[in-house]
Amino acid sequence: MFTAATPPHDLGLTWRNRFADLGESFFSPTPPTPLPAPHWVGFQHTLAQDLGLPPDTHLNDAALHAFTGNLPLAGSQPLASVYSGHQFGHWAGQLGDGRAIWLGEIDTPAGPMELQLKGAGLTPYSRMGDGRAVLRSSIREFLASEAMHALGIPTTRALCVTGSPAPVRRETVETAAVVTRVAPSFIRFGHFEHFAANNQVDELRQLADFVIDHHYPECRQREGNPYAHLLEAVSARTAELVAQWQAVGFCHGVMNTDNMSILGLTIDYGPFQFMDGFNPAHICNHSDSGGRYAYHRQPNIAYWNLFCLGQALLPLMDDQQQALDALEPYKTLFPEALQRRMGAKLGLSSVQPGDAELTEAFMQLLARERVDFTIAFRRLADSVSDSLTPVRDLFIDRDAFDAWAARWQDRLQAQGGADREAMRRANPRIVLRNHLGELAIRRSREGDHSEVDRLLQALLAPFDDRPGEDDLAALPPDWASQIEISCSS
Repeated sequence: MFTAATPPHDLGLTWRNRFADLGESFFSPTPPTPLPAPHWVGFQHTLAQDLGLPPDTHLNDAALHAFTGNLPLAGSQPLASVYSGHQFGHWAGQLGDGRAIWLGEIDTPAGPMELQLKGAGLTPYSRMGDGRAVLRSSIREFLASEAMHALGIPTTRALCVTGSPAPVRRETVETAAVVTRVAPSFIRFGHFEHFAANNQVDELRQLADFVIDHHYPECRQREGNPYAHLLEAVSARTAELVAQWQAVGFCHGVMNTDNMSILGLTIDYGPFQFMDGFNPAHICNHSDSGGRYAYHRQPNIAYWNLFCLGQALLPLMDDQQQALDALEPYKTLFPEALQRRMGAKLGLSSVQPGDAELTEAFMQLLARERVDFTIAFRRLADSVSDSLTPVRDLFIDRDAFDAWAARWQDRLQAQGGADREAMRRANPRIVLRNHLGELAIRRSREGDHSEVDRLLQALLAPFDDRPGEDDLAALPPDWASQIEISCSS
């Protein structure tokens, strides 16, 4: 049993805690609130190794308690940061880390990384919330974070999930869990909006200088205003990120400005979804009744959010036009990035005139019949060295598919053929579908966490054929379409 007198646990980590050096205008010191009887639910061993953790960490009872928030880690400085933001297009005012507690920053072979406990109890910014996370949402974030990383998409990471029998009320009474999140920084657009809205220009400049110095040093190496260069760099990363989302059929679900990473990472996995049947207007968030964050609106919402960031940075710039000029490249960078990625999915080795139309025609075919997004592209990749029949069989209107396929094959022939393996590396066999996560969650609620690990291992190799795991790459069952994921998820 650990008590307040128990000394902090030492995992042999070297802590730096640069964010904590900014001062208490930026955060409130906040210790985690303990949970009873914790247990391991999921653990990412490769990430643990990359962070420099001991190989037996997952067997260590003290580490279990530390990553649940029951035992301090030696060298950490727990805090909750303050930020503001726009939620569903409306100014929400002050927000902040309502259920995430920043432990600190550690040195790793990949550079400094911050650790955060999500679900570790009340903070000064919890508002009407309880500061807790439940098992289902924690498993989803754990799996999604690592799945996105394996797909090559910038994201926060997840080291582990711990569970507890402590009750947490959402729509029903559920059990508590804590996710240990990892990222070079958890700073969001909303951090900048907070200080701009409160006319705290000194703090705004301090934050911007911090981000530039530690994450965008090139912004000081160019001539001109470094804060305008920062906005342009964030815009470029965001354009690339959203293009990657679109290319794998990923819907974020809550693209509020406080859920947008200043580093261009996917952050805050709530009501996300990898699409099954393709629908450009798909809304994955049951709370999003107006469809603001539908799949096809994500690129424009990202630009809207960047515009809000630009407004927040205006006090540090020479004039408004400087901010607008910094945002302008997004309008060309995003479509170029998307076409490159979609072209790779179709086996196109370079971007040529007519490729955008060829891509759009295939997307329209998928949308017309709600054909499964992931399976259609994967079968298309396999058809390069095999028959088109498995892809063709996904469509009711075979004549329409045949007409498109003839155009596609002519395009491939013009470039000398396609590299099947390159296509397979652009088209995952396995993604984290909602029903796969739901099945793992159901098993975990019964005390069996083996399905979480099985699914994690498959998601860490999303492009590989893995014998005995055809169920993870199959068409979703009928009941999958009835799963509803909301902001409370």
